[in-house]
Amino acid sequence: MRVRRRSTDVATTTPAPGTTAQQQAMPRPERPPTPVATGLPLIDALLDRAVSVPSSVIHAHVDRLRRRNPHASPEQIIRLLEKQYLLAVSTSGGAVGAAAAVPAMGTGVGIALTSSEIATFFGASAAFSLAVADVHGIAVEDTARRRALMLATVMGEQGARTVSSEVGPISGGWARALLVNMPTATIKRVNTALTRRLLRRQAGKQGALALGRLAPFGIGAVIGATGARALGRTVVTGAQRAFGPPPDRFPRTLELAVTGPDESASPQRVLSPRREISGATTEPDERWPLPR
Repeated sequence: MRVRRRSTDVATTTPAPGTTAQQQAMPRPERPPTPVATGLPLIDALLDRAVSVPSSVIHAHVDRLRRRNPHASPEQIIRLLEKQYLLAVSTSGGAVGAAAAVPAMGTGVGIALTSSEIATFFGASAAFSLAVADVHGIAVEDTARRRALMLATVMGEQGARTVSSEVGPISGGWARALLVNMPTATIKRVNTALTRRLLRRQAGKQGALALGRLAPFGIGAVIGATGARALGRTVVTGAQRAFGPPPDRFPRTLELAVTGPDESASPQRVLSPRREISGATTEPDERWPLPR
């Protein structure tokens, strides 16, 4: 197998005919960096920021929800997470339309708010998928794996088909096999396919919603909230497809994939004990966890 040298390596091969040794010894011109997934720095930065919410915040949110509902099953906790998530994205979508409808705000401010809300949508969607993973006993620390989970759930049924086309058929939910067992090289290939499809298919939906939120006379608030909730339901369906049926009981451990320097090798699976939830609490729910 050929090994590609880094772009900063100095050529040491035998000079080609007509080439002096001094010319052959000159450093090779640097190649442009390989894009992480899209090749669009702004999009890549937005997606990476969306999945940057700390795991401790996700664990704490799920634990707090369990303490407030001490007799709830894993399925019931996931239903509560779905309600919280849909409320968060629909409220954010409606707020942008309402702000843009205020004459003093203007359409320009509304466009800026819409861009911010799209980032909020991806961040909330990432937090939701990670919270569902937590209930299923899966911890996700690696940025590439988080990105694959978020993108596939955002795309719903289409995301599941894309994952299947890249890694082959997976019986039941695909999330555990992808997040825990697959090499990083496979994860990055899946991310590339998911992001390209997202930009091609989903961008139009987000663009249409953006125009709806900027509609005058307050109509944008209704379109924004309704449209964002519809997108949120796609994410909920995508998470259900990704993880399959909820477990009967809360797992006592969290399963985590630890990747070594060889991205083509299968990751090491690490089990960490889960903190026991004891006693009920009346502490109020905090806002939906988002990247800071």
